[in-house]
This record gives sequence, structure tokens and C-alpha cells, in this order.
Amino acid sequence: GVIVQFGGQTPLKLAAGLADAGVPILGTSVDAIDLAEDRSRFSALLDDLGCKAPPYAFADTPGEAAGCAARVGYPLLVRPSYVLGGRAMEVVYSDDGLADYLDRVRPEGRIFLDRFMENAIEVDVDALCDGEDVWIGGIMQHVEEAGIHSGDSACVLPPHSLGTEMLDEIREATRALALELGVVGLINVQYGVLGDDLYVI
Repeated sequence: GVIVQFGGQTPLKLAAGLADAGVPILGTSVDAIDLAEDRSRFSALLDDLGCKAPPYAFADTPGEAAGCAARVGYPLLVRPSYVLGGRAMEVVYSDDGLADYLDRVRPEGRIFLDRFMENAIEVDVDALCDGEDVWIGGIMQHVEEAGIHSGDSACVLPPHSLGTEMLDEIREATRALALELGVVGLINVQYGVLGDDLYVI
């Protein structure tokens, strides 16, 4: 079999093709990977768990993106679907900024628009799950504000400005997500903390 959990987005994108070719996928199933990556399915899962997420939308054309922007609200974190390494992600603050982004980047396929949470603290959680138990390996607090790609940011461990109640909430949300997704192996969850509220980002 093949383990696709190492190497980020690239091997995850190969999982379905490998499974279709008859290659056994070890650990987290292809359906569980899709559940975590498909925005509509994942949003429904978050609703079922009572977890918050910033407002978002996706558009198939620049004109559609402009309409979605008004609904989601500025500032927006805009990116093409399935970006790798944070490339082509940008924060825009107005219709003009969105139009400029779409003109420069010219994304092919879907465009994701997420409400950007200004002044939020971003938190990365690494955990391990065997399908029944969840072990939290680390809760890392980003030095930069939320929205800097995790591969380009600096983190501190343990988190230095989150209280005990928020850390407990993060641990509980991570356990619930890992179990509900059906993770067998590694899981990384990114959160935004804004005031007393925790958001899955």
C-alpha cells in the first residue's frame, strides 16, 4: 500500500487516482481526504460539530467572484482552488482590489473567497489519530497575524497568549474533527482565534 499523508497537498491530490488504479491507500481513506478538502462537505461537518468557520464562497468566473465578495464581505482572502504552498493567495480590501487580483492572477477553475479575520491569532495543531483515540502533538501559535501561509510563517510552541479555556477548546475541536473525519494517521488543523471565538480556517 501507499501512505499519502507525507508531502502536503501533492500526494493528497494523487490519492483518488492511486485508489482507482487499485493501489491500497494506507491510513486515512480517500473519502475522508475528500471530506476534509471539499468545502461544501467540510462546512456541513463543521455545522454538525458546532464549529465556527469564517464566511466563504467559491466562484467559477470573475463576475461571479464579484457577486460573492459582496455576500462574504471584505476583507477577503482570495485564492485559486487547490493552491500549493500558499501561492497566489492574497488579501483584498475592496472591489477594485479584487478586480486587480483577478486580472493579474487569472485563476483557472474555481476561485475561493474567505472572509479574512483581521487581528486574529492563527494556531496550527498537529495530531495523530488511530480512528478511536487522538493524541495532540503540538499547539503552535503563529507569530504573524492569521492569513500568512503556515509554510512561510514563524510559530512558537507552546502558545504564549492563549488561555487555558481556549487551549481546551482547541484540543476538543481537534479531537472531534479527527474522529468525525475518520482520520487514521496524521492531521493538521488551522484555527483563527478572534477575541473569545475559535474558528476553523
